Amino acid sequence: MAPIPTPPAEPQDNPDGYVGLDAAHAERLARRRGWTTVRSLPPGAIITMEYRPGRLNFEVQDGRVSRAWRG
Repeated sequence: MAPIPTPPAEPQDNPDGYVGLDAAHAERLARRRGWTTVRSLPPGAIITMEYRPGRLNFEVQDGRVSRAWRG
């Protein structure tokens, strides 16, 4: 039987620290801190809720991050 893959470790980074930042700056900062995927979404966007290690989600309103969460 094949071994169960181990998901990659996520950055030890608090998503709340991105709230209020300019969206483009927040994305660059997140990538520098090790997030492999950064997803910017408009408020109320319909998204799938699967958890993806290494992904950081931003809700962006008026060019600023209004909410940030893992996965």
